[in-house]
Amino acid sequence: MPKRPPSSLESAVGSAREDLLAGVRDAYAALPGYARLIEDWPRDGARDAPCGKHRGAGLSVLKYLGAAIETMRAHAPGLAAALERAAPTLCWRQTYGPGEIGADFLDNYGWAELVGLRGILRSERLACGILLLGPHTSYPRHRHPAEELYLPLSGTAAWQRGDEPWREISPGSAVHHRGDEPHAMRTMAEPLLAAYVWCGAGIGRKSRLDADG
Repeated sequence: MPKRPPSSLESAVGSAREDLLAGVRDAYAALPGYARLIEDWPRDGARDAPCGKHRGAGLSVLKYLGAAIETMRAHAPGLAAALERAAPTLCWRQTYGPGEIGADFLDNYGWAELVGLRGILRSERLACGILLLGPHTSYPRHRHPAEELYLPLSGTAAWQRGDEPWREISPGSAVHHRGDEPHAMRTMAEPLLAAYVWCGAGIGRKSRLDADG
């Protein structure tokens, strides 16, 4: 049986996702000293990753997404437009359950994977996605085996790495975490929207909260 040609809606969704993937990849490629982290970015393999209940507006934190994208337009208009178009089609998820962390945090937290084991592009060596945290939210100390590079896109927040002092990081400034290095974030009056890249053999292992977090 011949393959059914994509509908106009499916073509529009595919175009939005491709623009978002290209925009995030280009933003990381432009960071001095960090281009190596996306050397394993897949060249093809796009798919409609299953999302279940997390597709679209399934998480409470997504009520902040529109405002975060509007703030992002000032310094990254193209990427903001691509994310706005693609966001309703992405698989928004959470790592932790109610038994691991408080309900207030879960109401203000979510992420969508673009590249990785469950992403639009399949990869076993690299994961990339978008994190959204609501205002006045603390993401406790946590760690994961994968090396990580955050790129804040909207919202100035405080970040802590290991036992270093807290630092306020503005959009456009990279935040690097080594594998298994504890780190934490806390937002202020505005939500935080940030891209992330995980690389290495640990991308399939979830973040775990530190006992003192």
